[in-house]
Amino acid sequence: MPTTALGAFLAARRARLTPGDVGLVSSGTRRVVGLRREEVAVLAGVSVDYYTRLEQGRERNPSASVLAAVARALDLGPDARAHLVRLADVSPASMPMPTRPQVEQNLQELLDA
Repeated sequence: MPTTALGAFLAARRARLTPGDVGLVSSGTRRVVGLRREEVAVLAGVSVDYYTRLEQGRERNPSASVLAAVARALDLGPDARAHLVRLADVSPASMPMPTRPQVEQNLQELLDA
């Protein structure tokens, strides 16, 4: 059970996603609503133990790169990312923002037409 605002936020955002939302295949009955901690950890490229400590409030100083990876894994929008940064008390300038994929010019022209 989360003991910090950061942990509660991460758990709530994890519960809002399904495996299909993030490109994972779901098999069988699930005991939890949303993604499992293990799935978020894999998507973020961190250990399950580390992500669990984040949610439980036992990891107090996550790096900006870890937060960026978790934000990507949880598919957080700009406002949710900003909230995550505030909760973790990390400098917003140190957390890389995702870049939008570039569309090739000919495809853009087709879309515009």
